[in-house]
Amino acid sequence: MTRAEAKQRISELAEEIRAHDHRYYVLEKPVVSDAHYDRLFRELKTLEEQFPDLRPPDSPTLRVGGGLRSAFKKVRHIAPLRSLDSLMDEEELRDFDERVRKGLEIERPVYVAEPKFDGLSVELVYEDGVLVRGSTRGDGEIGEDITENLRTIRALPLRLAGESRTHRGTIAVRGEALMPLAEFEALNKRLIESDEEPFANARNSASGTVRQLDRI
Repeated sequence: MTRAEAKQRISELAEEIRAHDHRYYVLEKPVVSDAHYDRLFRELKTLEEQFPDLRPPDSPTLRVGGGLRSAFKKVRHIAPLRSLDSLMDEEELRDFDERVRKGLEIERPVYVAEPKFDGLSVELVYEDGVLVRGSTRGDGEIGEDITENLRTIRALPLRLAGESRTHRGTIAVRGEALMPLAEFEALNKRLIESDEEPFANARNSASGTVRQLDRI
């Protein structure tokens, strides 16, 4: 690929990815699969690595997460909430293993794998064991304060269990707000019966629930 071709392709990819980010994070109405989005993102990242001087200052690869709604108060995270890289084939997995071996200086690392919950990343902040703030990932550095909405989730502890003296100070916890598939299907059924537009997937239904402005 020539330099001119790379410049044009980088511009096209960046524009398309920004549009998908807006639909996914702000409108919560994605139009492409996660796999398709990952391919676009990876192509852009690869081209920018090959032609670093062509990377625009507002490239999607410089961002961590999604957009912020103006109606929510913005809060800075205790520590940045980083995103995870996606590995798509065996060669990339082997490259990851090689980096782990070199980084840890061990010959045979042991891995633990588990299914990934696809929900909305949130940060929970506890002061002396009591929940004081919950926020979305946002751009990784600054998120939306959705504390009151998160308080409605019964599985989320408002006070940490155990003796209070063991929870002195500030504790920041990163987790995923998600909706079980059975609840997702029941919600969409109610929406359809009410002639409302159903959610595209469970991740977006969870995101829409905890980011709604008219909390009930």
